[in-house]
Amino acid sequence: MRAIGLALLMLLSLGALLPARAQDMPLSQVLIPGEDWQQVGAGYKFTEGPAADTQGNVYFTDVPTSTIYRIEQDGTVGVFDDQAEKTSGLCFGPGGKLYACRMGGRKIVVYPSPMQSGPPEVEVLAEDVDVNDLAVDYLGGVYFTDPKHSRVIYVDPGKRLHTVAEEVNPNGVVLSARGGTLVVTEAKQPWLWAFRVEHGGQLSSRAPYFGVVQIPAGEELPRSDGMAFDDDGRLYLASAVGLQVFDPTGRYSGVIHKPQPAFLSNVIFGGPDFKTLYVTCQDKVFSRKVQPAGRPAWLR
Repeated sequence: MRAIGLALLMLLSLGALLPARAQDMPLSQVLIPGEDWQQVGAGYKFTEGPAADTQGNVYFTDVPTSTIYRIEQDGTVGVFDDQAEKTSGLCFGPGGKLYACRMGGRKIVVYPSPMQSGPPEVEVLAEDVDVNDLAVDYLGGVYFTDPKHSRVIYVDPGKRLHTVAEEVNPNGVVLSARGGTLVVTEAKQPWLWAFRVEHGGQLSSRAPYFGVVQIPAGEELPRSDGMAFDDDGRLYLASAVGLQVFDPTGRYSGVIHKPQPAFLSNVIFGGPDFKTLYVTCQDKVFSRKVQPAGRPAWLR
C-alpha cells in the first residue's frame, strides 16, 4: 500500500506543474451551447472500438456481426471489413496502420493500408491471446487488456509479448497525450489504474488514479469501459452513468449525458479537426461537437 500511496502522490503532484486553468476545468470548457448528440448510424447489434485515422475518419465495430465500419467525413457509413472475427477494440498507430483485437479469432491483427481500396490487407501481430481492448504507442508497440487472465500485455515492435500488469480486472486502455501514462479501467472498482510508461513498454508506479468514478443509483459497479484524452489532458470515460470527464490532475469535472438509455461502451475524438466526440452506445453510434480537440497520441 505504501508503494501505491507514493505513486499516487507522484501523479497528483503533476497538478502543481500544470497551468491554473488546467486545474479548474468545468464542462463549460468542453460543451458548446446548443450542440447535442447527433445519430450517425443505427441498427447494429453491439457497437464498440471507435478509432480515428490521420484525417479524422472514424472506424467502429459491430462485434456480434464481425463487421468493421468507417464513417466518412460527409457522415456516410460504409463497411470496411465484414470478416473481422468479432473485433472489439480498434486503434490507429504510426504510419496510419489500424490495429484490431479479434476476440473471435483470439488474435491481434494490423491493417497496414486501411485507406486503400478493395478488400483490406491483414497482418497477424499476435495469436492465441485473449483480447478486449488495445492502445498503440509511437513505436507501434501494442498494449492490450486480457480480462480473462486479469492482466495487461505489451506486444513490442518485434512481436514479443510481455506481461506488464497483473491482478487487475481490465477492460478499456488508453495512452496519455504524450504517451507517458497508460490508463486502464478497473471493472470492479470505482477508480482507474494509472501506470507510468517506461523504456521497452514496461509499466511502473501503479496507482488508483481518477478515484471518483461515478456509479448509477441502484448499481454496484461503474461499468467503466473505453476512454479518450483531449489535447488539454482531460480524460473522457464511457461508463454506465454517462461520459465522465476528469481534468489533468484526476479531479472529476462532471458527466456528459448518454445519447440514449443504453450501455455506453466507448469514445473517441474525430472529424477533420478532431473536435467531434464519437461514442458507441449499444445499437447506435452518435457524434457531438465540442470545444477541445483530441488528436491521437501518436499524432501529437
